[in-house]
Parts: sequence; C-alpha cells; structure tokens
Amino acid sequence: MADPSLHTDASRARRVGRRYAEVDQIVTALRDLRSAAEDRDAARELAAEDPEFAAEAQRDAERVATLREHLRELLAPRDEDDSRDVLMEIKAGAGGEESALFAAEMLRMYRQYALSRGWTLEVIDSTDSDLGGIKDATLSIRAGSSAVDGGAGTGGGAADGVWAHLKHEGGVHRVQRVPVTESAGRIHTSAVGVLVMPEADETDEAELLAEQMVPANLRIDVFRSSGPGGQSVNTTDSAVRITHLPTGIVVSCQNEKSQLQNREQAMRILRSRLLEARRAEQDAEASASRRSQVRTVDRSERIRTFNFPESRVTDHRTGFKAGNLEAVLAGDLDALIDSSRRAEAEQRLREAAEGEL
Repeated sequence: MADPSLHTDASRARRVGRRYAEVDQIVTALRDLRSAAEDRDAARELAAEDPEFAAEAQRDAERVATLREHLRELLAPRDEDDSRDVLMEIKAGAGGEESALFAAEMLRMYRQYALSRGWTLEVIDSTDSDLGGIKDATLSIRAGSSAVDGGAGTGGGAADGVWAHLKHEGGVHRVQRVPVTESAGRIHTSAVGVLVMPEADETDEAELLAEQMVPANLRIDVFRSSGPGGQSVNTTDSAVRITHLPTGIVVSCQNEKSQLQNREQAMRILRSRLLEARRAEQDAEASASRRSQVRTVDRSERIRTFNFPESRVTDHRTGFKAGNLEAVLAGDLDALIDSSRRAEAEQRLREAAEGEL
C-alpha cells in the first residue's frame, strides 16, 4: 500500500486496498480478543483475593466470548465479491401500472439507503410509465474510494462494500395495498423484480472479457431515444442497443445525450452481466443450492412482502418482520438487510464446520 508504483494502476490499487481491509479487520479483532483475555485473567486473579472483582471478571469473560465469536465469523469463508460495487435492475411485473408505481418507490428507497451509507447511486437507464412510475431501471451503486464501511450488523467490517449489503435484495418484492388507480378501495397485490450483480472492474477476468467482448460477438444498433429528455431526444440516433451474440444478452441505454456515452454505459452493463453469468455457471457446477434471484416477476416467487394495511414488511427467507413500512420505504433497510446477512453468515459457518469434519 505504501509503494507509490501501486497507485499508477487504479484497478490493482483497488484490489490491494480491498485485501488490506479484509486482513486489517481480522488483525484488529484478534488484538481486541487478546486484550480482553488479559483483562479477564487479571480480574480473575484479583477476584481470588477480593470477591468484589468477581463481577468485573464475569463481564470480561462475556466480552471475550463475544469477541471470539466475532473473530470466528471474520475467519469463516467469505463471498469474494463482498467489497464490490453493484449494478441493480428494477423491473415492474405483475400488477400493471401499480407495479410500475411501486418500482419507482423502490428506486427512491434504495437511493435513500445509499445516501445514508455515503454511497453514490446513478440511474444508468430507465423507462417511465404513463402515471409516473418506472417500467424498468438500471442503477449503479458505488461506495467510492473514501466510503469505507464500518459494517453495522452481523459480519460487518471494513472490507464490506455495496455487494455485501445489497446482494440479498435480488428477487421478487410483493406489495399489497389499495392502488391510486382503484376506485372501490380494494387491496391489490403486485410484484416488482430486482436483480443485483457485482459490478465488474475493467480488468476483472481479462481473458474471459477479451474472448467474449470481441467485436465479432457484438451487434451494436443505434436508434432514437424515447420519453422525456433534452433537445436531442427523438431527434438523433443517440440510443444504443448491444446484443451479445453467443449468449443472447441484450443491453440498451438511452438516458445519456450522446451515442458515445450510451455505448459506454451499455458496455459497462454487458461486462457485469457476462461476469455474473460466468459466476452463476461456476457456482451451479459446485453446488446445486445456489441462491436464485428473479426467474419470473410473478407474485408467487416473492422474497419480501410490503403490506401497507398492516404497515409491515416481511422477509420470507429469514422470517424477519419489520413493523415500520414507511421508514423502510424511506431507506431504513438496516434491520432487513442484517437479517439476511446473519442468515448467510450462519450458513457459511455451518459449511465451514462441516468441511472440518
């Protein structure tokens, strides 16, 4: 980290910085544990002569147990992408216009959550609905070089980035409420799909990208943008659609004013999708229990339900329920996200223990 030559390569410096953060939190936890153990031993020696120190010895022993468990969690196998930034896609599904309206609310929710953590959320591409909702949106959420996360919640640490917190948001989010379009006051159920991918660095898995991103594998079409925008909208061929011929992946961007900017954004999304597809294939070969995200945006495949009449949000994977729906939609996602992170940490610890047997 102190070598000036490292910082001439921004991507390499970023990877080394991530690794430093991972090691640093483990070393810090170990030092804290050793210090607490010394305090406990000293208090026990004093308690042998003076019973008044017995309570202090007990508190120190409890702190040692807590710190030991924390260190155990840090040493458990981790997701190698935890420190990465993410690309997120939000898509309206079952429910028509009501689904599109809630998709817009979810976008605002993630924007507020990102703001609360000091992250940057950028809307790369979006398609609006007739009543002010969104049919779909692609977002980039980045921690930035200075936003080192202290990790509120289980398993949190300086190495934890955007992916560590938002990877469990992928899936179908169901909403139950009376839509603004409903005149009879009946509760409707709609669904919004969320897909989350770790964002690829330009140098990540360079051989794969060099093979997959060759011009022969790409069909690039340009067309006129649609929807509200600047003077160039509907007058110039600034929108870009890129089709990756070997996989059939299609990416389109139209939010930027210039064709070059839209092309760069589309290439950025395509890189991450190819890398995510590669990881999914590798994980499927290694384990049949890989988490799934959105297969179809159908109400029955929900991971979370937002129940407006009862002001409750339920995570169906962990069983956690939050009774502050308005606060959640305002970006207060910590409790929900922590429930998923705890479940993941426990699963990884179980797998690690089974591997030691």
